[in-house]
Amino acid sequence: MPAINLLDKFSRFSDQWSPKVIAELNGQAVKLAKVQGTFVWHDHAEEDELFFVVRGTLLIDFEDRETVRLEPGELYVVPRGVRHCPRTEGEEEVWLMLLEPISTKHTGEVEDARTVRTYDRL
Repeated sequence: MPAINLLDKFSRFSDQWSPKVIAELNGQAVKLAKVQGTFVWHDHAEEDELFFVVRGTLLIDFEDRETVRLEPGELYVVPRGVRHCPRTEGEEEVWLMLLEPISTKHTGEVEDARTVRTYDRL
């Protein structure tokens, strides 16, 4: 298997809030996403979710704790069952790498127009 170049993978899509699977390991999916604006409040009852910022600044709002601000090269793990809402500042597009179990539903049990049911693979 050849090495995966993240910048090459990011260059292959432009849609936002629609993660793409680039690798799998030990029941986990490695996903890339481009995001802008505010997503939907949701949680994942059984799964933790790792956000790693490649480009831009990501804010993750919570109902029960302070907002987390992530800059390029930083990551944060949202614990299972914690309601959160990822967002960006202004018009900035943020590039993310996500790591979560393959079975994780995009927006948990919340249905939204942006909910992805089947992930594209790059």
